[in-house]
Amino acid sequence: MTTDNGKPTPEAQLQSFYDRFEPAHQKFIRSVQAAVRKRLPTANELVYDYSSFFVISWSPTDKGIDGIVSIAARADRVELYFNHGPKLPDPKKLLRGSGKLTRFIRVEAARQLAHPDVEAFIAAAIDHSGVALSSERKGSLVIKTNKTVGAKKPRLRST
Repeated sequence: MTTDNGKPTPEAQLQSFYDRFEPAHQKFIRSVQAAVRKRLPTANELVYDYSSFFVISWSPTDKGIDGIVSIAARADRVELYFNHGPKLPDPKKLLRGSGKLTRFIRVEAARQLAHPDVEAFIAAAIDHSGVALSSERKGSLVIKTNKTVGAKKPRLRST
């Protein structure tokens, strides 16, 4: 799929990122993406390609810094990151990482996003975002980098 000016559509670009993974892992990543999209339907999906993995961030704007949550899709795992992670309440010490801005959980199944603990993290991340989500429009898919478009990338295999 291409746009009127001959460039790949955002959907086609995202598909090229998925294509680097094994089919079963693609399905898993898509299920996680769909679960987050269902929870944040009006947020924009900002996609960043880092060659060996890609990130989808859900943001009320077209700026990554305003992102609420993101997934990092790697060949061997998927992680759900929470912006403002160090500020989120975590009485059970479920959040991993030591970054200044984010914390994450490893996602084993898309249904994990409906768990009350994870839902509480998402709700808290929304509260800490500082930018209101639209209640009226559907979010857009935005590819923030295109360095790999058209480049042949090897299929990544989990170990």
